[in-house]
Amino acid sequence: MDDLAPPLSGLIGELEKLPTIGPKTAARLAFYILSASREDANALAEAIVAVKDRVRLCSRCFSLTEADPCSICRDVRRDPKTLCVVGEPKDVYAVERSMSFKGRYHVLGGLISPMDGIGVAQLHVKELVERVGTEGIDEVIVATNPNAEGESTALYLARLLAPTGVRVTRLAYGLPIGGDLDYADEVTLARALEGRRAL
Repeated sequence: MDDLAPPLSGLIGELEKLPTIGPKTAARLAFYILSASREDANALAEAIVAVKDRVRLCSRCFSLTEADPCSICRDVRRDPKTLCVVGEPKDVYAVERSMSFKGRYHVLGGLISPMDGIGVAQLHVKELVERVGTEGIDEVIVATNPNAEGESTALYLARLLAPTGVRVTRLAYGLPIGGDLDYADEVTLARALEGRRAL
C-alpha cells in the first residue's frame, strides 16, 4: 500500500478496522468509494456522522434510538406485558425482522462472560428487575445467543426472576427451515427433539 495515494491507503486502513473486513475487501470498498459520485461519497460520510451524533440508547429498554424513549417503547399497539430480553441492540433488529414479536424489549448490553470481565454489574439487569416489578410484566422471553455466555445469562435471569412470579421462557432451538437433518449437528438435533410440539 506504500505505492497508493495516502488518502486512499488511509481509507483502506480505516475500512480494515471494521469487523469481518480483511485487506482485500477493504481495498475493494475503498476503490468503489473512489469511483462513486461525490454525492454518494458525501451521503455515506454524512450517514456515518449522523449515526455517531444522533443515535443513543433508549433510557427505558437500552435499544438504539434517536428519540428517547424509542419508537418501540412508545408504540401503544405493542403488548406491554411481554418483554423480550436480548444481549445487544443488534438483536432487537434481528427479532424485528421476523415480524412475529409484538411485545417490547430489554437490551442487557452484553452477556455474562467472566473470561471477558463482564459480570452482572456491567449489564442492565437491575433495570430489568425494576421493569418487571413496575410495569406488570407477565412474560419475559430470554432471547440470548445459544452459546455458553447466552446460556449462563439465561439461567441467571431465570433464577433471578423466579421470586417475582413472572413467566420466564427461552427461545426454542431447532432445525432451520429448508435444512437437511444429515447436516445438523448433534446438539441442534437434541435441542430440536426436546423442543418438539404436536402437529
